[in-house]
Amino acid sequence: MYTSSEIKNLSLSLGAEKCGIASVDRFKNAPDGFHPNDIYQRCKSVIVFLIQMPTEIILASNPVPYSHTAYLIYSKLDKIALEFCKSIQNNGSHAVPIPSDVPYLYWDNENRHGMGILSLRHAGYLAGLGILGRNNLLINPDLGNMVYIGAILTDIELKPDPILENIKCPPKCRICLDSCPVNALDGLTVNQKLCRQFTGLKHERGFNIYGCNVCRKVCIFRTRIKNTK
Repeated sequence: MYTSSEIKNLSLSLGAEKCGIASVDRFKNAPDGFHPNDIYQRCKSVIVFLIQMPTEIILASNPVPYSHTAYLIYSKLDKIALEFCKSIQNNGSHAVPIPSDVPYLYWDNENRHGMGILSLRHAGYLAGLGILGRNNLLINPDLGNMVYIGAILTDIELKPDPILENIKCPPKCRICLDSCPVNALDGLTVNQKLCRQFTGLKHERGFNIYGCNVCRKVCIFRTRIKNTK
């Protein structure tokens, strides 16, 4: 059976850049139906891992490089999750992968509000991988907000990582809120209807393009968490 240290080494060998572990009891505030045990009843630990997008891509004037890279990273995260589960299985335990993006079940069509089967940004926070910024993004101390998140659920009881408690967005910083073109951010959540209507571009050939990344781009913690004191 893997130890926490071995799990983290395995994640790096599979291509992840950061890995953290949360015990399942940390998810007690998850909404009904979105708790790890609602997905996999035998889950004891949630393993979360990150990949950083090359940071200059978000500064491109054309949205295609960012969109294309995001989809490549989602695919890579899902492949890491699959190989993670197979390695855990071959070592005598079990694991279930969580999609890094789609598919998911919950969709409110009127408000264009979707929810993944597990909130990956909250899982990342609970696994000690970062803070939740006012822009509603997970922000890792070393990689900033340009991180994409993958996760697996396992029946192995692993030692969890400490939650980051001593880092926060600067008290008076509102740059992400004030820069949002459609005022979709309130510091706690995102109005998905406003956000999707503006940023979710559908090309006439069927391509899905991310048309706005302002909340990532303007954040003072885009590439890493800097000392703001």
